[in-house]
Amino acid sequence: MTTVRSSSFMTGKMPTWCPGCGDFGIWTSLKDALAGLGISGDDGVCVYGVGCHGNMYNWMKIYGFAGLHGRTLPVAQAIKLVNHELPVICISGDGDGLGEGGNHFIHAAKRNPDITVIIHDNQVYGLTTGQASPSAKKGFVTKSTPEGVTDAPINPLALALTAGATFVARGFSGDTQGLTELLKRAIQHKGFSLVDVLQPCVTFDKVHTYMWYRERVYYLDTSHDASDKVKAFEKAYEWGDKIPLGVFYEEDRPTAEELEPALKCGPLAKQPIDSSCFDALLEEFI
Repeated sequence: MTTVRSSSFMTGKMPTWCPGCGDFGIWTSLKDALAGLGISGDDGVCVYGVGCHGNMYNWMKIYGFAGLHGRTLPVAQAIKLVNHELPVICISGDGDGLGEGGNHFIHAAKRNPDITVIIHDNQVYGLTTGQASPSAKKGFVTKSTPEGVTDAPINPLALALTAGATFVARGFSGDTQGLTELLKRAIQHKGFSLVDVLQPCVTFDKVHTYMWYRERVYYLDTSHDASDKVKAFEKAYEWGDKIPLGVFYEEDRPTAEELEPALKCGPLAKQPIDSSCFDALLEEFI
């Protein structure tokens, strides 16, 4: 394995996130996970959405693409089709990935492309100053819900399980070591991997603080059968005095790339281009 240091992903500029932002923990864990797997800045691609999380584009020295709001997954799948040997990681937000990008999320999970999706889940739209996101819990007071959220929240884990994701996990940005190991497992998994990261927004959420989470989170142990989808659903809905972290579900299923006939001869990026077929294609469509 190639030796890669976490520091190799530094761009020379420090993040401008609010001091204490949960994004710092995710940023640190992602760098450590990639380094631990021997994936350098030349060996993978990160696709970023719009939101505070998307600013990571400026502080990760790795091939990257800054997408439109909610559109990380179409771009990530396109990159994977062109060169399916590349590790592709989506840096998304609970608003970006579950609100504007909710439909993309469902259909990507169903197709099972070999990509890793990291959701920064803080229950607010931090970049636009703290409106309630799709994952905001009932009663949560924000700028857009001054009397408290009234509708039921989207559960990222349950949504991923329903849609067909083959790796479903939850981490906590306040535990960078534990999150690093989860991200490593997610990246190594062949298929659609979701890591929903509980990430305190220190500026706009005074309820779900680091201390609030630390008093509640615990890791699933070996008694949890990650191959049992029913048990995974039960744990996905456990929220309150106890909040589980870890791998909820994992299964082995052919990826979208393995099922794509055009990729049987290798990555498209490495296949020769037969220019003689262009005329025939033009005749077909003109």
